[in-house]
Amino acid sequence: MSTALEVTGFLLGVASWLVTGASLANDYWKVSSFSGSVIISSRQYENLWHACAESSSGIAECRDFESLLDLPGYLQACRALMIIALLLGLFSMILSILGLKCITIGSAGDQAKAKMATTGGIIFILAGLCTITAISWYAARIVQDFKDPFSGGIKFELGAGLYMGWGGACLSILGGALLCCACKRASSGKSKGGYYSSSHAAKIHKPVSDSETARAYV
Repeated sequence: MSTALEVTGFLLGVASWLVTGASLANDYWKVSSFSGSVIISSRQYENLWHACAESSSGIAECRDFESLLDLPGYLQACRALMIIALLLGLFSMILSILGLKCITIGSAGDQAKAKMATTGGIIFILAGLCTITAISWYAARIVQDFKDPFSGGIKFELGAGLYMGWGGACLSILGGALLCCACKRASSGKSKGGYYSSSHAAKIHKPVSDSETARAYV
């Protein structure tokens, strides 16, 4: 049962890493709102790297954010958190695959493999927390600007890239939790069994003193 949980947690972690990467590369983090528009001639959308405008004919023109120092602070923080999440996810996948029971690489023992898998699960959870922090922060700014009656210009709504990021974060946290639970259950079961067998063996092979032997003969 623990092996199935480990494999499931690892597969969920790999899927979360792929979905998070796709979310980071997605263009539609925020999309211009059609609310209150009578005639729509173009659509605008942005992500962490560039802003695009798409005409009614389907032709899109994008402009990259050139100056890093000119960007808002929350946008720089979201970039850093997403990149950190991907790096943590890659590192946790390497640790988790080395710690799986069904994969034998090197001469690591069961306890060492359990520790590696548990560490990989914890890092998966940290990667998911980084992703969900970046996505939620970006979404909160969109909602704040949309609800602000004094902000002029174009109103934006939540795009598909944000929903992909939330999905990837949930998969990462769930996969890490499954890895940690499976390895903890396996290690606790082994320790209990080892303690019982050693104590039982000590009781069976308890040495008999000379006085006890003399009493038995008397």
